[in-house]
Amino acid sequence: MLFDMPLDRLRDYRPEPEEPADFDAFWEKTLTETARHPLDAEFVPYDAGFATVDVFDVTFRGWGGQPVKAWLMLPRARSGPLPAVVQYIGYNGGRGVPYSWLAWSALGHAHLVMDNRGQGGGGKNTADTPDIAPDGHGSSSPGFLTRGIEDPHHHYYRRLITDAVRAVDAAKAHEAVDASRVAVLGGSQGGGLALAVAGLRNDVSAAVADVPFLCHYRRASQITDAGPYAEIARWLSGHRFRIDEAMETLSYFDGVNFAARATAPAWFSVGLMDRICPSSTVFAAYHRYAGPAEIEVFPYNGHEGGAEYDLPRKRDALRGVFGLQGVL
Repeated sequence: MLFDMPLDRLRDYRPEPEEPADFDAFWEKTLTETARHPLDAEFVPYDAGFATVDVFDVTFRGWGGQPVKAWLMLPRARSGPLPAVVQYIGYNGGRGVPYSWLAWSALGHAHLVMDNRGQGGGGKNTADTPDIAPDGHGSSSPGFLTRGIEDPHHHYYRRLITDAVRAVDAAKAHEAVDASRVAVLGGSQGGGLALAVAGLRNDVSAAVADVPFLCHYRRASQITDAGPYAEIARWLSGHRFRIDEAMETLSYFDGVNFAARATAPAWFSVGLMDRICPSSTVFAAYHRYAGPAEIEVFPYNGHEGGAEYDLPRKRDALRGVFGLQGVL
């Protein structure tokens, strides 16, 4: 059932952003520190037994120079550099096995699927990348949203978002990839990561953010007790006098703020019955997006959104961005 705003109000919903004054400086420092570590992207052939797709087990250096895993899938029949899609995965999932990720290579694209550090404990796909936090963090509720919530420098999403930025470099490092044509996409947490990368890089061709998570934290934590946003409310129910401190930390990782810095063409989607990522939080990011953007609304769907039924829309959008003609 509908529990957030009706669609006519969502169309006009533009909340005042919660954005720290040093947001840009924080991320410039973070990415500059990470850039001091060599990418060291390795692509090891992986025998998946596919007849039409080549698979590579990928390792690259992400936040702090720490190793991050990924899969790279390439259509075996290729005559030159390919446009690439870098995909980010939903909450508590991981890269799993390559058999789960065949659509984009079947459509003729190079497809890199980044692992989620420290996640994969409860999703259908496991992760192979540990989360190494040498400085540690204070108290947290179960999950990842409150891990390091006292200080943005120690927050979990500082590490994961930095990994996501470096995943684009990893995709570009393969000789089969056209480095001038790389899009980022994902759903839920993956959609939030796609928004973050689009806001932190000026060289992505497009962003696709399906039912994006990591947006408009304060409202999300106040209107839903489903899914990861409930972690914030649980932590604050015990730390009653630290609300402003927690929200300030989370503002450094808010998709609404990344969206304001993103200029690549973007395609959003939202489910009006989504209790995990409420529709108002998605529209808050969509309305602040600085580049051209479209949003597909699914009135009777929850967090599944358009699911695989929405793939043709994204396929056609990226084919237009990549300058591809006809049907592959």
